[in-house]
Amino acid sequence: MSLLATMAVAAEAGHHVVNELPFPAPVYGVIAFVVFTALAAVTFSFRDVANRHAQKAEAYAREHGAQQH
Repeated sequence: MSLLATMAVAAEAGHHVVNELPFPAPVYGVIAFVVFTALAAVTFSFRDVANRHAQKAEAYAREHGAQQH
């Protein structure tokens, strides 16, 4: 079948199934924005974690013979 014939047959059928979204389309964008913002906040909360316990890290290094720079 050619493309034009296929389109003609599809146009004659006249009906197609449309599944409506449960929310309007922009709501999905807002939800994604909120989720990514929350994930960014969690990621941001872990910044500089390695330096919070510098004394413990130095004590561990001294006890286990690591060289200090």
